[in-house]
Amino acid sequence: MATLRELKTRIGSVASSEKITGAMKMISSAKMHKAEMSLRRLQPFRRQVESIIGTLLTADAEFSSPLLEERPVAKVTIVVFGSDDGLCGAYNNNIFKALLEHIGHLRESFGRDTAIELYPIGKKMLKACEKLHHSDGITVTTVEGVDSKTSGDGVRDFADSLCRQFAEGETDRVDCLYMGFHSVSRQRTSAEQLLPVVASTLSDNGVVADVRPCIFEPDAQTIFESVLPMFIMSVMHDVFTENRASEQAARVMAMQSANDNAKKLLEQLQLEYNKLRQQSITTELLDILGGQVR
Repeated sequence: MATLRELKTRIGSVASSEKITGAMKMISSAKMHKAEMSLRRLQPFRRQVESIIGTLLTADAEFSSPLLEERPVAKVTIVVFGSDDGLCGAYNNNIFKALLEHIGHLRESFGRDTAIELYPIGKKMLKACEKLHHSDGITVTTVEGVDSKTSGDGVRDFADSLCRQFAEGETDRVDCLYMGFHSVSRQRTSAEQLLPVVASTLSDNGVVADVRPCIFEPDAQTIFESVLPMFIMSVMHDVFTENRASEQAARVMAMQSANDNAKKLLEQLQLEYNKLRQQSITTELLDILGGQVR
């Protein structure tokens, strides 16, 4: 049975843990709201670019791009997003399970011999994906200089490298697998086809036909060649930002759970401490009374 000193030490340790998890929850919550605000600021730009592309696709204009080329799929590149840090519950495990399901779906669609190349984003996801390296036609490639916190020019350069690989025929399809952010308590894995660009990539409902007459200046081809890379960059920025928001939301929930468990344990230890202290006082009083009787 634990002594009063041991219980007091444990109570102090659990109380410290409760304070730490509470502070970490507040920090993660602030980071999540920051990422959520960034996501909201990105949405108008993406919608505008989608509107321009939708107008081009539904207009009677001739244009082409290697990023639209649909060809027989022999190799698929999957950019799978995870976290660089831990303490976010089953966040990375859920994404990894979704990755295995997505690979199975691709193999069913394009054949068992389809080569799969994984680009894990985040140290935790890289560690999980290394188990699949050189197994059943799957290779894992480390993306230098890119992690879950990458933003700005780093995201643009990464998107440009994916476009170059697709345009040069190094891969036939590029997918992004990430945890979509809906709210602090709701995140869902999402698999999105990035390349080749298809109507469903532009929005959930595809391209909405625009019947307004349009005059393209200088011409549709030039506009399309300028706007399409911007669209791909906006999608990649969205994915990186959603991934950060989802990671912090998962960490908020994990820290909340840890904080609740710490409070329950603290209450149990405090109750046990009070009982043991009361028992000690009672024993001392009985010893005193026993001495007086003698």
